[in-house]
This record gives sequence, structure tokens and C-alpha cells, in this order.
Amino acid sequence: MTAVSMTDPLVGHVLDGRYVIQRKLARGGMATVYLANDTRLTRVVAVKVMHEGLGDDQDFVSKFDREARAAAKLAHPNVVAVFDQGVDRGRPFIVMEYVEGCTLRHLITREAPFEPSRALDLLLPVADALAAAHEAGLIHRDIKPENVLISDRGQVKVADFGLAKAVSAQTATATGLLIGTVSYIAPELVTHGKADPRCDVYALGVVLYEMLTGKKPHTGESPIQVAYSHVHNPIPTPSSTHKASWRESRTAIPPYLDALVTTAAARQPALRPENGRVLFEHLRQAREALGKGVMDDPALTARMRQTQLDPDALLTEHIPPIPAGTPSRTATLRFTPSTPLSPGFPQTPDGLPYYDDDPGVPAPRVSPPPVRRRRGIAVLLLVFLLTMGLGYGVWYFAAGRFTTVPDLRGMTQSQATAAGLTNGVRVAFDNEYSENVASGQIVRTDPLTGERMLSGGELRAFVSRGPERYPVPTMAGMTQAAASAALSAARLTLGDVEQEFHDKVEAGDVISSSIKAGTPVKPGTVVDLKVSKGPAPVDLVDWTGKKYTEAKAALTELGLVVKKSEDAFSDTVAKGLIITQTPAAGQVFRADTVTFQVSKGPSMIEIPNVRGLTVDAATAELKKAGFKVSVKRLINFGFGRVAYTTPGSGTKAAPGSTVIINVA
Repeated sequence: MTAVSMTDPLVGHVLDGRYVIQRKLARGGMATVYLANDTRLTRVVAVKVMHEGLGDDQDFVSKFDREARAAAKLAHPNVVAVFDQGVDRGRPFIVMEYVEGCTLRHLITREAPFEPSRALDLLLPVADALAAAHEAGLIHRDIKPENVLISDRGQVKVADFGLAKAVSAQTATATGLLIGTVSYIAPELVTHGKADPRCDVYALGVVLYEMLTGKKPHTGESPIQVAYSHVHNPIPTPSSTHKASWRESRTAIPPYLDALVTTAAARQPALRPENGRVLFEHLRQAREALGKGVMDDPALTARMRQTQLDPDALLTEHIPPIPAGTPSRTATLRFTPSTPLSPGFPQTPDGLPYYDDDPGVPAPRVSPPPVRRRRGIAVLLLVFLLTMGLGYGVWYFAAGRFTTVPDLRGMTQSQATAAGLTNGVRVAFDNEYSENVASGQIVRTDPLTGERMLSGGELRAFVSRGPERYPVPTMAGMTQAAASAALSAARLTLGDVEQEFHDKVEAGDVISSSIKAGTPVKPGTVVDLKVSKGPAPVDLVDWTGKKYTEAKAALTELGLVVKKSEDAFSDTVAKGLIITQTPAAGQVFRADTVTFQVSKGPSMIEIPNVRGLTVDAATAELKKAGFKVSVKRLINFGFGRVAYTTPGSGTKAAPGSTVIINVA
């Protein structure tokens, strides 16, 4: 349900003359939940009222009634209690315990990913509630974080049994629509719509994955794509999303927790824990191991994959012997077929044991009647039968109920299934890599070939996936850190890192790897890297005052980029020679740019026209323009006027150069 704050006509209404509606808490597809005050018992409750108009739909009314009855049937501290049920103005309602706090969805959004111990602490009460529901013959069918309530005092409660049904009623679709939230729906509900307790186990496995990783294992752009992923894609191990492995961090995800999640959320129902009680025991054992700091335990990992409780693990307390002289009443072991037997307890021909009270008073001695021959034969026959029966019982519990694990190695799955039936065991399959066994054939079994196991028990066979190979990732252009992470993700090992200069690859980036990208290799294969130190350094000399053409040819050959800025006049540097150089002499790197400014020679000034002026006036004019003046008289005793200049007026000459005045 989604929280709302808008007003509602029911606010302030007294429901059924007893429950005063205070405010709206949440609204869902079928009903709205209100905070109310129970005037009769003076307590705060939550009231779920069916939407107006749905009361005429018998399917909705039945589902609403089923929720109340299902939850009320479960007297469990981790199930939201149902107090009352009724109809007001044609709208059915349910009165429930009010849990003040938040949902698991809020915690996941705010805090995920959780540390494994915190995730298990939160889910253990949920699994316990599911176990109670399954033992009561109910399946929830809509386990999701939104339906797990966490009170302000830390109490965890499962809510919304609106989809709950008795296990015997297994149809899980209605009018063609899937029941349950698609992100947590079991594959069998998608394919054929059949629900059993393992659907709840699957959903809780997906919730645990989301708590450990902070994301859902199956996503898509539409609900159909998500459902398709549930059916066709196995759930990944939670540890595959973590940077640190269990060998590096005590808060990482250990292998046995990976096994717990992938078993609970297995696509095949037969590979999951058969009900909530088995899942609860798995969660409890994993939490106990975490509490003791155990990060790897192969036996515990194997136990997490069991679908039923291990009878050998269910130990009972030792019954102390009764000391001599204990007064009057003592417990006498008797046998009756109606009493269940604890696993491993010897069976007798009379059936299974129970304890009965014996008055403890010795029977009086009575003289036996005369024994007849036929009665003696009957007694002997009875003793014989009892002895044979007792012997059979001892044999059965010592050896008869066991079978030998058949040799399934090299068989296909269908062959192994048939061989298992022949030997009286069920075969469940798992996958693992093998260097020696062809893909699709059995590598080994658990228990091992030749070992004893209970007849009718489950034997796990491991099917070869062929040699375990991983492609070398493409790392060229990555940083060294990114390449190292890519190798770790591919289950490969970083080897030697050689650094060398490279003109095109930036410093710190990978140039190449010792094994070509895409090559399939064994896990743990060592891959060496070449990492760029950037372009090689180049010694740059001072080219100022030298020819630009020579400098460009020399530096281009060294791998530098040569550029020329705008040429400039220079009174000190001849035309074509370099005036300035950037950067100055020193060490640079290949592909760096060197910029030169080249001289255009001295700046040229136009010679002014002084024709007809006196010598003094012409000299002054030319000196003002920046020239030196030399006087040459063409005619003695002439007019003393300038006839022309050399160079001539209007031409350009370098400043400071000499202009000859020709006087006539």
C-alpha cells in the first residue's frame, strides 16, 4: 500500500458503532487502512475498509473474508493480529493490531545493503511467522518488503494475508492475472499458476538477496520481462555484487549464506526448502555461524542446500537414569503403533514407543495353572515370533532402512534419475565445473558413491558444466585500477605490471595484456599488463636566432608538433630567423607543441618627399622620419634646393638607414 495524507469521508465516522476513524494511513488496490480508536476496549487499532463498490463483488468479499480468517487462525507474535471483522454500510472491514513504525521496504530504501547479521536478524521473525502459517496449512502468496512491518520497538510482524489460501487450494491465478507482486513471484506461479509453501520460501529468498545487495535480482522494463527473468534466469550469488570477499572482511557474505539464498530462490521448487520451518532453521544456523565469526564452513554450506530438516541434526535431550530406590512411580517404556518414533530410536515388533505409568507395585506370586502341551507350543511360538520381530526391528534401524549411494558418475541427468529410482532414492541436481568430465554428465554425488543413506532420501548429483573458463576482459585503455577490478570480476589474477612510454596512451592507462582479450582461460590464471608512462621525454634546445626551417625539420623528427606564431619585425634579428621559442630549452614529451616567432627583419619606413626644400628643411624632415641624412651637391652655386633623394621618396627603407639628399 502507498501512504496518503488526503482527507476522507470516513474520517470521524464511528464504524459499526464502536471504532472511531481518526485518520487515513494507507490505500491499496482493494481497501484503505485507517487509524481508529476502539471505544469499547479503549485502544488504538488499524481498520482495513474495503473500497466503496467492491462490496457487491463476491470475489473481493471472499478474499477480504479469507484474509481475516487466515490471520486470525495464526496466533503468532510475528503475525499482525486480527481483532474483529464486520460490515458497515455494505462495506466489509477488518480490525487489526496497529503497528507503529515502518515497513521493511523503508529500511531497504534507506539502509541497504545490510550487513549479513542484520539482514538475518530481521528475516528470522518473518521466517518463523511463515513456518507457523505453513504448519497451519496456509501459504501467504504475497511476501514482499512492503508486507513486513517493523515497530518502533523493533518487533517484526508479517501483514496482509489477503492472498492467503489453504495449501490444498493451489490455484494461484484469477481471471488470467498473476497473484503476488511480480518482483518476488515464484517461477511456477508464472508458468502454471500452482502455489505451495515453497512459493513463500522463494519470495523470502529474493527479499534476502535484496537486503544483502541493495537491489532486486530480477529486473526489466515491464512486469512481463521481470516474470520472464524469474522463469529463465537463476538468481546470482549475493557475494558477486560485493567488492570485498569473505576472506577480506568479516562483514562480507560467506559461502554458506550464498548457498542459503540461491537454494531458497532456486527456480526449481524441488531444490528449495520444502517449507518455512526448513528455511527458518537454515537462517538460524547461518545467524549462529555469523555470531561465532565463522566465515567458511563446507559442511554448513552443504546443509544450506538441504530441502528438508536433517533428522540427525534434531537431537533430543538425554533422559537421565532413574536412581535405585526412587519411590513408587517409574516410567516404563511400552510400545504402540499409534505413537510417533523419534529418528534413530530402535523399533520393536509391537510398533513405536510411548511412555506409560507403572504403579510400581510388584505383582503377587500366583501358582501357575497346569501347563498344557499346546499352550507351551504357543508360548514357544510367541517367543520365536517376538525374537524374530525384534531382530527384524534391530536390523531395520541398523541397516535395513539404509541404501547404498549408487555410482552415477558419467551418467546424464535422465540416466541418473532412473538409477536413483532403481536404488530407492530421489536425485536432485546441481551444476559445477569439471576439467575431466564432459558437459552434461554427473561429476560426483553428495553423499559420495558407496556411502549409506536413508532409503527414499534425496541424493544431490552435480552435473558437469565442462571446464571452468573465463574470457580475458578487454582492458586496453582502462586505468590500472579498473583493469585489476575487471580481472578480479573475471576470477583471474593480476600478474606483473610493466610500465613503458607510449605516445598515444595516456599515463596510467593499460597498453596491452599478456593474454589476448577474449581468450578463455582457467580461473586464477595470471595476466600481466603493460601500462603507459605517457609519451617519452625529449630534450629541447634553444633555437632562437637560428633558421626556422631547420628548427621545424629537427623537432618534427623528434615527434614534436611545431607551430609558428605571427611573424614580427625585429631590428636585431634578421629575416627568417627565430625571435622567440615556447617552451624554452629543457625537457618536453613527444607530441608536445613547440611554438616559434620568426623575424620579418627590421620594420621599413616610407621616405618622405622633400623635393624643393632647402637642405636644412629636408634634413630635418628626414631625421624626424628616423633616417640619417647625407648631402650631395649636384651643382655648385645653384639654388640650394633638393632635386631628389636616394632612395627616392615614397620608397621604404629601414629606420636608421642613410638617405642621400641631391641638391641643385
